[in-house]
This record gives sequence, C-alpha cells and structure tokens, in this order.
Amino acid sequence: MGPISNDASHKRFFSIAPPAALIFFFVLIFVAGAIVTLDHKENLSILQLHPREAFATEEIRPPATSALRAEPTEEPNLCENQCRPSGSEALPRGIVQDKSNFQMESLGGNPGRKKAVRPSKSLLAIPVGIKQKAVVDKLVAKFPASNFVVMLFHYDGVVDGWRDLKWSDRAIHVAVRDQTKWWFAKRFLHPDVVAEYEYIFLWDEDIEVDSFDPLEYLRIVRREGLEISQPALDRRSQIHHRLTARARNVDVHRRFYKTSGHGRCNGNSTGPPCTGWVEMMVPVFSRAAWRCAWHMIQNDLIYAWGMDFKLGYCAQGDRRRNVGVVDSQYVLHRGIPTLGDGGKPQVSASAADRLAVRQRSYTELKLFNRRWKEAVAEDGCWTDPYPDPATTG
Repeated sequence: MGPISNDASHKRFFSIAPPAALIFFFVLIFVAGAIVTLDHKENLSILQLHPREAFATEEIRPPATSALRAEPTEEPNLCENQCRPSGSEALPRGIVQDKSNFQMESLGGNPGRKKAVRPSKSLLAIPVGIKQKAVVDKLVAKFPASNFVVMLFHYDGVVDGWRDLKWSDRAIHVAVRDQTKWWFAKRFLHPDVVAEYEYIFLWDEDIEVDSFDPLEYLRIVRREGLEISQPALDRRSQIHHRLTARARNVDVHRRFYKTSGHGRCNGNSTGPPCTGWVEMMVPVFSRAAWRCAWHMIQNDLIYAWGMDFKLGYCAQGDRRRNVGVVDSQYVLHRGIPTLGDGGKPQVSASAADRLAVRQRSYTELKLFNRRWKEAVAEDGCWTDPYPDPATTG
C-alpha cells in the first residue's frame, strides 16, 4: 500500500504545480512590461522637455572620416563684392552719384522732368588776370558755347571786371589771389568733377588764337588717337623746346631731330624732349589722361616743373604714339610774365617778384624729381615702362 500512496501524492503535486507556474510566469511578464512602459515614457518626456539638448548631443559627434569633401551648396553673396565709392557704403547703391560737372541749373522748374540729351562737351580752364582781359576775351570767343564749358581762375582776385563780356555769365569763376594754374587745377578740377568732359584744355592766358580752330583741333586729335597733345607754337612765339615749334605741311608731329650739340634726338629716341612730350603752357588732356595726370600734381608744388617730362606715363599706352603736337592748328605764345605781381602795376618790385618765382620753380623741379625717384624705389609692385633715362634718346 505504501508505494501506491507515494505515487498518488506525486501526481497531485504535478496537477497543482502547472497552474501556479503559469500564474507566476504571467506576473513576471506584467512586471517587465510595466518597467519597459515606464522607461519609454521617461525617455519620451526627456525628448519633449529637452529637444535642443538631445539634438545638440548628436550634432557634436565627429563625422565619419572620408577622403572626399562635399562641395558647398550655398550660393555666393552678391552683395559682398560690390565695388562702391569710398564713403558711400552706408547708402543704397542707386542713390549714389559719384561724379559731377559744372552744368548750371535753373533755380525754378521741375528737376524731375527728363532733359534732352546734351552733346558731349570739353572744358577750357584758364588762369586769368584783369590786365589780360582783351587777350582772354578773344581766346574764349574761339570756343563755341555748345561744345565747351569755360572756367576762369582769377589769380588777382578780380571777378566783377569781367562781367561786361557776353560769355562771362556762362563761365565758372574761381577767385584766389596769387595762385597758379596748377594750384587751381589740383583743387578744382578733380577727375570725378570733370569726368563728363571729353577733353580738358588747361591753358595759359597769354595765348593768341588767330590760326586756331578748337573743333578742327579735336577732330585731328581723335583721328590721331592723341591722349595728351598741344597746338604747335607759331615760330614767332617764345619757344623753349624745339619739339613744340610748328612744322609745316603736316597735321601732327610726334618727334623732332637734332643731330648736333648737347641732347641729340634721332629716330631711335624714346623719350622727352625728343618724343612723347608737350609743354605745360597749352596742354590738352583726354578724360583718361587727365585722371592720371591729376594724381601726379603735387599739392605743394604749384609750378609743376618736372611734371612735363613724366606726362607720357599718363598717355594710356605708348607715349611715342599717344602724345603729339598738332601743327595745322597752332597758336602764338606771347610769353608775358603775369604771376608774381599780384595784379599790381608792374613797377620796380615786379623784377624781384619774378626772381622769387624763378627760384621757387627750380626748387620745385628738384623736389619733384627727388619724390619721383623715392616713389619708384619704394613701390615694389610698380614696373617702369620707360626704364631708360628720358632726357635724350
């Protein structure tokens, strides 16, 4: 009976055990599921409360190493490299007007009304004293108002004495006592102010123009491609350099020949005063040549001595070709000393004044040449297109 009893007890145990094990198993699953759900909710709440921190953690991870770099996809900023006039950066581009002119405007009327297109003009600028009024009147009368703007630099301070001339009201008058043509030009003929004018005539006052036609002169200058020029001097003029004397039976010459004596000039000459040179009494500049020449004028060197030998650098190319003397349109240079007397009657003091002017002129020549040499030595980025001495061929 004993064995039978033990077997029955064993069967009862197994009949009861499976339900208990299943219950225990389901309890474990329920607890594990609750833990997973709680962990998921906590992670979700972290993402909701701190999204920036979570993404920031991802962003600082170093990228995978690659031998290839991705090309930038951003378009270039078109505003970064715009060339704007200095000082205008705070303004919208369309409102900026970086150039001007001497055009006079009416005090009334509608400035917004579209104006008729004006023909291209040139500028005639002359230093004047009242004692040369008759000569200047005749000179200015040769230049048509439809083609030229006239500007007078009154070095004696007298302006009202010119009011009776019929062209005076359309001229620009600038009055400063005892200053030279080049002093005025540096301060009142800035390239941006005269940029509208095709040619700049920067002439002395003691010039007779009986054989000169400015319109025909400009026609020849354009045809010959002259960036810097002058009318030839009548051989009755006070001539300092033979290159400027009138040659007969030609429209233009660009060099002259000297076969004997000091400073010979021949067909192989490459620089002033044999070729590529004009004198400073009646120069005519193209717009581009004047922009260059203006920068060469020294503020404190008011007679511009020495500058004539360097003007060829502003010829916009080969000075042997682009600088010339127009023979068929010539003038007479009277050579009257005017600066230095302050507009006073020429008495005994004027000789001393002229001597002081001459001494300063020579001093300026030395200073200008020294500054040129120093500038060449200091500028490592500049290459001299005319490295040979420019005094002779």
